[in-house]
Amino acid sequence: MSTELRRCEWAQGPEMIAYHDTEWGVPVHDDPKHFEFLVLEGAQAGLSWSTILKRRAGYRKAFAGFDAAKVARFTPARVEKLLADPGIIRNRAKVEATVRNARAFLGVQEEFGSFDAYIWGFVGGKPIVHRWRRTGQIPAVTPESEALSADLRRRGFGFVGPTICYAQLQASGLVNDHLVSCFRHAELTGAGS
Repeated sequence: MSTELRRCEWAQGPEMIAYHDTEWGVPVHDDPKHFEFLVLEGAQAGLSWSTILKRRAGYRKAFAGFDAAKVARFTPARVEKLLADPGIIRNRAKVEATVRNARAFLGVQEEFGSFDAYIWGFVGGKPIVHRWRRTGQIPAVTPESEALSADLRRRGFGFVGPTICYAQLQASGLVNDHLVSCFRHAELTGAGS
């Protein structure tokens, strides 16, 4: 009998396996972590997630440990400095959107008490648990991600299209899209094997 754990197909290589096994799909109730995923998911647009994971430490350093209040105060001069930082994706639109998103993030916190309270409202306060058997069944967009995207855009956020928002919901555990054959699906739902 094999003792090798079964994982989602995309979990290949040490960084992706570690991310899959410890973070992806784990319910987040921490505003700095929500902001981190917002920054990283926006940076990932058009790129692979492994590319972003390899630069995660660079993003953490460049964006003040994902402290939204500090990032919201970044000046145009600071943005120019970031555009020369090889530790991040040096895309002007994405970097400028991150600063704008930090300001909008603070606005959401002020209105709802926390970003956590705001975002969990899009899934009724508890994770949506899917029972996918194949990776091809997992959608890129859902009604929840479309609603989140539209509301974030209305609030001034950028790089928050429905596909990015769905990745945000998956990463921060508002949606459990681990395949049913993956050991993490059962762990995160509390179900037996």
